Amino acid sequence: GSVAARASPPVVLWSNPVFKAGFIGWVLAQVLKVATSYLTTRELSWRPLFDSGGMPSSHSSLCVAFTTAVAVIHGLGSSIFAACLGFSCIVMYDAANVRLQAGKHAQILNKVVEQSDWLDEGLRSFKLKEVLGHTKTQVFAGAFLGIAVGLLVR
Repeated sequence: GSVAARASPPVVLWSNPVFKAGFIGWVLAQVLKVATSYLTTRELSWRPLFDSGGMPSSHSSLCVAFTTAVAVIHGLGSSIFAACLGFSCIVMYDAANVRLQAGKHAQILNKVVEQSDWLDEGLRSFKLKEVLGHTKTQVFAGAFLGIAVGLLVR
C-alpha cells in the first residue's frame, strides 16, 4: 500500500498543506493575542490564548490561511477556492458585525442587571461574556496573517 495508507491519522492530516496552514494560522493568532494584550494592558496574561475576541482574529487567520493555501494548490478558478472564499467572508463578517454587536448587547445587559435591584440575587450575580467579536482592524489583521501563513506553509 501507499505510505499515506500506513501512516497514522495525525501524520496524514499534518501532511495536508491546507490543514497545516489553517492550524498554524490559528495557533499564531492565538499566541499573538497574548502579545497584543500585553502591549495594551502591560500585564502578562495567558488568558487571551483561550478567549474569543482580541487582536488578531484567529477565526479570520484560520479561514484565510485555508483559503490562501487552497488558492495556491488548486488555483483561483477552482470550485474549492470559491467555497473557501465564501466561507471566509461569512466568518469575517460574523466576527466583525454579528459577534461584535452581541458583545455590545452583553455589556448593556450586564449594566442593566447590575442596576436592577428587583432581580433575584442568582440572576444579578450572572454576567454575560462581553468580548465575543472583533473590530474590523482585528479581523483584517487576522486575514493578513492568514494570507502570509497560507503563502508560506507547504
